[in-house]
Amino acid sequence: MKLILSRKAFDSGAGKVANPILDDGSLIPMPIPDKQSPIRYQDVTIAGQNLGKVATDLTNGRTRADHFAHLDPDLIESAYPREPGWRPIFGQVDAPQSVLAREGVGPGDLFLFFGWFRRATSSGGRLRYVPGAPDLHVIWGWMQIDEVVPVGSVEHSAWMKYHPHIASPRGRGNTAYTAREKLTLDGVDLDLPGAGAFDHYDDRLRLTRVGGSRSVWDLPAWFAPGCTRPALGFHDKPDRWHVDGERVRLKSVARGQEFVLDTVYYPEAFGWLRGLLDAARTVGDLDVEVGRDGT
Repeated sequence: MKLILSRKAFDSGAGKVANPILDDGSLIPMPIPDKQSPIRYQDVTIAGQNLGKVATDLTNGRTRADHFAHLDPDLIESAYPREPGWRPIFGQVDAPQSVLAREGVGPGDLFLFFGWFRRATSSGGRLRYVPGAPDLHVIWGWMQIDEVVPVGSVEHSAWMKYHPHIASPRGRGNTAYTAREKLTLDGVDLDLPGAGAFDHYDDRLRLTRVGGSRSVWDLPAWFAPGCTRPALGFHDKPDRWHVDGERVRLKSVARGQEFVLDTVYYPEAFGWLRGLLDAARTVGDLDVEVGRDGT
């Protein structure tokens, strides 16, 4: 099985602000702006929050409620009106899709979607970032692949036609990935859907090292590559990795979207993933340190 750490939602290039962690711990992954999409921010609701208002508040009106949103990956059934037969879906194109194709990513492989998050609170009827709250990379969703669909090569099901990668022209290698109904790891049924979003922040979902900038990650030591273990995609430079006992500090790359890890070389990943996905069953701990504002 391939494990893909996939950078998605608002970031410093698209959206230009952090995705919010609300007072109750809810994670709100914000779709990036997309003028070709048929979906507007005001059409989408996550955790009871209309994304039109969230986008307007957090960007100080730069992104408005009636602007178009790239709802992708689309993992939350209640977020948007659905046609019968809907399943979670993710699209990719151009260089990032070339990475996935080159690595042979396909049915049974697992995406973990992460993004830039920061605490936000409602004040005076408006959502604002908490002063001094750290910038974090947080895992916010997962999807195990069922089908890989080259867009335009087949007639697409009616339920798919709303999706930005289906509804409007895209670049080279436009491809859609649909989710399995149930999640299975190493032959074990986890009694979880094949795709979903983590409702609330939990420390298990946090990649960023405590007290560090968001691009410095704290991971189990087994993530570190070796002479017979190829590194996590785009992280093959040895000076990015610093092992300290049972943990490893990784200076993650600033660019790139799809970072592939082959579990053939990293069987320890299955235990880590099971612990991580337990956060989908529990309300997490909102004890996020406030102080250093990492970048």
